[in-house]
Parts: sequence; structure tokens; C-alpha cells
Amino acid sequence: MQLTMKQVEAFVGLPLRSLRHEYPNHIMHTLNGPEDAKSPRELHPVFYGCYDWHSAVHGYWLLARCSRLYPELSTQDDITRLFDEHFTDANMQVETQYFQAPNRGAFERPYGWGWLLALAQELDLWGHPKAKVWLATMQPLVDDIRQKALRYFPLLSYAIRVGTHYNSAFALKLILDFARHHNDSELENAVVSAANRYFAADRNYPAHYEPGGDEFISGAMTEALLMASVLERSAFIDWFGRYLPELAGIERLMNPAEVSDRSDPKIAHLDGLNLSRAWCMKHIALRLKGDVKTVATLTAAAQRHIDASLPHVASGDYAGDHWLATFAMLALETPAESDLR
Repeated sequence: MQLTMKQVEAFVGLPLRSLRHEYPNHIMHTLNGPEDAKSPRELHPVFYGCYDWHSAVHGYWLLARCSRLYPELSTQDDITRLFDEHFTDANMQVETQYFQAPNRGAFERPYGWGWLLALAQELDLWGHPKAKVWLATMQPLVDDIRQKALRYFPLLSYAIRVGTHYNSAFALKLILDFARHHNDSELENAVVSAANRYFAADRNYPAHYEPGGDEFISGAMTEALLMASVLERSAFIDWFGRYLPELAGIERLMNPAEVSDRSDPKIAHLDGLNLSRAWCMKHIALRLKGDVKTVATLTAAAQRHIDASLPHVASGDYAGDHWLATFAMLALETPAESDLR
């Protein structure tokens, strides 16, 4: 399934609204004193919308990516105005200081970290005449997150495999892409080392336990996507054969999750799971080209997942509308060899 301009316009319309939508807001906030009892926009003058901080970050990522890839978008001027309004030195200074305050070392770790670096990468790729200016405003925050990632993963003895924001593999994949884009060998080596330490020896992954009731990331597929980016092709083919040796028979992995209530913020995660699985499956299939049977299995499964959740990206329920378009964008993009190693 290819993205149509109608779909892109619809995707873009969601963060254009949500990024100025301060409430409802799910704050993950450590107060160091009574002076820290502030509104979302006071705490985060850039990333206050979209219900939570990380969703705001990848909402901006979605706008930048769509603007770059689809210059014929009718909302280009609206996107520019939104970035101009929020990406200022003063606003980004507040965002950076928040991360540097005492007792906030784990804020948005690692999911928000990964998306912040992905946003920086997208701004660097974007040919918009102001993109480099906007990137410069967030560079101190980017540098801070980079250093945090370098310190954190060597200390994390065991991978976190849950299908939510704490998943290690998902963040490592985003951070790895950022590192390679910038030829940052220190950060790349740290990610590759962590990925191999956590996942290289995995065998017979228990993917039949997926999904959990609030997951939007597949522990099984996200790990495989990361390793497809870390290992050489032949090594990955061998690894994947040991990792999911009975792939076609894992019905709960190969078929989309059922979403019973799209107004519930946690249950609505399952639409994101379906879309993020499709993203992973398409990239993994590209890495496995030559294995006709496995590629066919993954390709068909990816399409089932897209069919199940794409119609609900803009359901009218804010529980999904504030973030699902990002994962729909990932699911529908055509993967390229350059995305992997």
C-alpha cells in the first residue's frame, strides 16, 4: 500500500491541531519544590501539546518529514508557522533546563530520547530554508540527550522488552539512525555494542505471548528490526532463523491485535502496535530478500496489520488521534536498503 496525498494531508492535519492542544495532558513530572507546580506549557513551551511530551516530539517529526517528502502539501505555510512559533531559543532553553534539573535523569528515557534525536535528524535532512535555524535552537537539548544515551545504555545490564515506552530496542533503533546520519562513531558503537549484548544470543523468542493489553511496540519485531540494522545480511539471516524459527505459525504475532475501545488511551495503543509491527515487518522482509517464503509471510502479515488499523488513525478519539499518524507514516513508507546495514 502506497501513501496517497489525501492520506498525507490527513496525517499532517492531526499534529497541526494537537501540537497546540494543551489539555488533556498526561504529565510525567518530578517536582523539586513548590515552584515546579506549573502548567504543561510553562514546563514545556515547545512540547506541551499532543497529550504528552514524546507525542509532541514525534508530532513535529511527522510534520517535518511530510513537508520534506511531499512539497506539494497544501499546509506547508501552516507547518512553517507552527515551527516558527515554538522553535525559539528561549523556548528550547526551558526544555533543556528541564532535563538538566535534579531528579529528572530518567525523564522520557528512552522513548522520548529516541524521538528527540529522530526529530533532529529529520530537521537536518529537511531542505526548508528555516530548518537549520530550528535545528540550531534545539542543539543544546540534542547534545544533552546524546550524552545521556551514551551514559545510560552501558549501565543498563538487561534489555527492557516491554511493548511500551521503556522498550530498549525501539529507542536504540532511532538513536542508531541518528548516529549513522551524523557519522557519529562513538554513539553508533555504543548502540551496536548494547544491541549485541542484549539480543545477539536470543533464540526461540516467545512471541506467542504478544500482544499485551496496552502495547504499541512489538517486543519481537522491534528487536528483529534493530538487529537487521546492526548485523550484516548473512549474519542477520542466521540470527533471525534461530530467533523466530516457526514464524508463520505464531498466529498472535502474524495477525493484528483487536482493539476493543479506541476511546481508552491504553487500549488504543493496540492500533499503534499493528502499525509499528507493519513497519518492522516490511523492513525485515527487505533484509531477508531471497528467502521467498519468509518474505511472503512477513509481507502478507504487514498488510493485514495495516488494513486493521489504518482506517482508525483519525478515529475522532483524541486517545489515538494525538499520535497514531506517526506510526501510520512509518507503516506506509517504502523501506530502503539504506535504512539497514
